[in-house]
Amino acid sequence: MNYRNTLLTTLLLVAAPLAMAQYMWIDDKGIKQFSDRPPPPNIPEKRILKAPGKPLFNPNATEPEPAAETQAAKAAPTLAERNADFNKRRSEAADVAKQTAANAQRKADEAANCNAARQHQQALDQGLRLSSYDKNGERGYMNDDQREELRKNTQKVLADCK
Repeated sequence: MNYRNTLLTTLLLVAAPLAMAQYMWIDDKGIKQFSDRPPPPNIPEKRILKAPGKPLFNPNATEPEPAAETQAAKAAPTLAERNADFNKRRSEAADVAKQTAANAQRKADEAANCNAARQHQQALDQGLRLSSYDKNGERGYMNDDQREELRKNTQKVLADCK
């Protein structure tokens, strides 16, 4: 019985590292990632730092060391660079939201203008007596020439409406 327990314990200790398989790689943004699952297929083999069965350091590797400027270019972005990138994305998103809101307001204004033009056209078509105010604030009624001019202007506005 004791022999069987010892054998079982030894087997569990040997299998434990396999159950805790760890992967470590550098993603496209230069950030080190840790996972128990393999990296995405678009990650090149040279950026996979650790995988089950792959040593962390291979002293017999034949790859030459990259030049200092190449190594600096591939270095992970600093916190300031990542913060600047975040602020840029946030600013762009705010600009898009602002433009979307402006477009929605413009469309609402156009719809209101078209609705007012339709009502105006309907009043003109019914032959109602229309009044206007002069620069002194005195009320006057439109003559036929003024009505025809107003009709033409209203039709131009309605031509742009959908």
